[in-house]
Amino acid sequence: MRPWSALAILIPCLVCLCGVPCATAQQGNFEREPINYLDAEVNDPVAQLSRRLQSGETSLQYDDQFGYLPAVLEALDVPTSSQTLVFSKTSLQLHRISPRRPRALYFNDDVYVGYCQRGDVLEFATTDADQGAIFYTLKQTPSQQPPSFVRDRGNCLSCHASSRTQGVPGYLVRSVFADPAGRPKLGSGTFLTDHTSPFEQRWGGWYVTGNHGAMRHMGNTICEGDEYTFDRDPGANQSTLDEYIDTDDYIAPHSDIVALMVLEHQTQMHNAIAAANYETRQALHQSYQMNELLERPKDHISESAQRRIAASADRVLRYLLMVDEFQLTDTVSGASEFVADFSARSIKDSRGRSLRDFDLETRLFKYPCSYLIYSPAFDALPKQVREQVVSRLIAILEGRDDSGDFDHLTSKMRREILEILVETKPGFSQHAS
Repeated sequence: MRPWSALAILIPCLVCLCGVPCATAQQGNFEREPINYLDAEVNDPVAQLSRRLQSGETSLQYDDQFGYLPAVLEALDVPTSSQTLVFSKTSLQLHRISPRRPRALYFNDDVYVGYCQRGDVLEFATTDADQGAIFYTLKQTPSQQPPSFVRDRGNCLSCHASSRTQGVPGYLVRSVFADPAGRPKLGSGTFLTDHTSPFEQRWGGWYVTGNHGAMRHMGNTICEGDEYTFDRDPGANQSTLDEYIDTDDYIAPHSDIVALMVLEHQTQMHNAIAAANYETRQALHQSYQMNELLERPKDHISESAQRRIAASADRVLRYLLMVDEFQLTDTVSGASEFVADFSARSIKDSRGRSLRDFDLETRLFKYPCSYLIYSPAFDALPKQVREQVVSRLIAILEGRDDSGDFDHLTSKMRREILEILVETKPGFSQHAS
C-alpha cells in the first residue's frame, strides 16, 4: 500500500461535488419568499471585494505561477497557513486533481478559496450574514479589465444544499476512499466529518501534516484494496509532504492537521447558524400569512412556528457548545503557523483568555464554545431565535440549566466561558445574571 492512500473528501462549500452522489437538495424552499436565495442582494466578503474591484478602489495583481490566488488571499485576509490539500477527484475541476496534484483550500472565518494547479478558475464559498453560503468563481487568466467574480446560479446547490449541509446552502467536509488516481471508491463508503467524528474516519483523500501520537486518521494514503484492508499507519504523523508532492507548486508546503480540525468544526457551525436563520424566517413568514387568513393579530407567532424556532435554537446551541465532541486520546500539534495565525485573531478578555485558545490534548478548544458566536451570521440571526440561543446559553453557563446534553462542560469551564463572553461579546452582559 502506498503511503498516500485513502479517503476522498468533499470540500467545504466551494464547489459542487462532481461524480459523488449527494443527498437530495432542498432548494425549492429557499428560492422563494421569504429567503429568495438567488435574487436577494448579498454583502458577503467576496461580493464586497467585487464591488471594490469594479469601482477601481482596489485591484488584484496577477502572478505568473499562481494567477490571482496570492492577491485574492491578501485582499480577503485569508492566511496562507490555513492551506489544506485534497487529492480526491471530488470537485468542479476534478480533471486537474490527483494525488500528485492535489487541490489547495484556504480559509478564514467566513471565506473558503479553492485552487487547482493550471486550473481554469479559482473557486470561492463565502458566508453572507443573511443568506448563508454563496458560491463564486474567478477566471485564472490575466486581463486588462478588473477581474470579475461570477456567482453560481444554483449548480453548486445540488450538493451544497442537502441534508449534509443541514438543508441549507452550506459547507461540508467529506472523507471517502480514493484509488491511486484520486477517484472515490463509493462502494467502500463515505464519511461526513466534523468535530464529533472519530479520528479514524477523518481526512481520506486529504494530505495531513502534523503529529497526533497513537491516534490514526485516513489521510496521506491511497486505497488500493477496500475499507477492510485499508492501512492507516503509513500516513500517520507526517511532518512534511515531500514524498507525496512537489511542495514548490503550492504557496505553502503543508496541509496542517489543526487547520483541518478547525475547518471541520467551522463548516457545520456555519450550517447550523444558517439553518436557524432560514427556519425562523420561514416559520414567521408562514405564521404571519396565517394570521391574515385567520384574522389574528399581525405579529402573532403560532405554536407550530414557536416549536420550529425552539428546535432551531437547540441545534445551534448544541453545536455551539460542541456536544458529542470526539475526545482526543493523544496530543495533536500542527506543522505550520496556523495555530499562531488563528489565535492572533482572538478577542481576549482582561485575563488574556479567548474562545480561540486551543487545547489539543483532550479536545480541540480549551473553552468548548464556538468562536463563531462572534460572527456576523450569528449576530444577524432573527431575534426570535438569537435571543433563545443566548438566554439558554447563559442559563447553561450559570448552572441553571442542568440538561444532561451539556455534562461535558465542567463548572469551571462554564464559569470561564461565561466570563469571557460577558467581557467580549457586545450586549451579552445585559442577559447574564
